[in-house]
Amino acid sequence: MPDPLNKAPRDLDRFDRAILRLVQADNKLPQRKIGEAVSLSAAAVQRRIAAIEASGVIARNVAIVDPDAVPLTITSIVEVQLIDERAPTVEQARQLFLDTAEVQQCYYVTGGVSFMLVIVTSDMRAYSALTKRLFSENAFIASYRSLIALDRVKAGTDVIIP
Repeated sequence: MPDPLNKAPRDLDRFDRAILRLVQADNKLPQRKIGEAVSLSAAAVQRRIAAIEASGVIARNVAIVDPDAVPLTITSIVEVQLIDERAPTVEQARQLFLDTAEVQQCYYVTGGVSFMLVIVTSDMRAYSALTKRLFSENAFIASYRSLIALDRVKAGTDVIIP
């Protein structure tokens, strides 16, 4: 059985890159339309997309949900400082953040803090309870600082494809 974590690398040619730009914007775009846009047949587009997916370049296909529609009205960017940067401490924090659905994004960073998180919750009461559970009740968290977003100016998932 092939190991999904050990995917074969794929050299992307100009057609692959053009296809990626299109499906990144709309992964429901019909392959016929993609083919017209990149001068390939629908069958060639289908083969290329399958190969790009198999190589791991396309990590997954998802729907982007508007947080206001569900509603998840509180977005917070949180700086987290750990008590130390030893591997077991970092791994414990990393696993906690991975296991928390409200943590939309998590980055292990340099520059004076340990992690930067983007957290979404339904309201301030839910956010307060979450910060207590994630930060106040964990001895490996030295401190945290929340920055509550007033407006979502840009939130994207597109990767620049040269």
